[in-house]
Amino acid sequence: MSDDPMTVHVQIEGRVQGVGYRAWCADEAQSRSLSGWVRNLERGAVEAVFSGPADTVLEMLDELWQGPAFARVNLIKNLEDVEPATGAFSVRETV
Repeated sequence: MSDDPMTVHVQIEGRVQGVGYRAWCADEAQSRSLSGWVRNLERGAVEAVFSGPADTVLEMLDELWQGPAFARVNLIKNLEDVEPATGAFSVRETV
């Protein structure tokens, strides 16, 4: 197990809009004391950044496959590296 810091930038695809996925994601990240953000993309996916201890970030990535009750995740893509996020986890505007 590792407490080394880790940051991931991901895109989640499937039925992830209109089902409370962003709010669920923010609640899950906040309950794990992760930093970062989540937002909807106009093309129907969700984008997110998670920063924190590596074990906790990896746990969050596993949870992303579950989502809220009406979500269905088909794919989680790793995106380009980003700077580590700091502060409270937030929900951003759709882009």
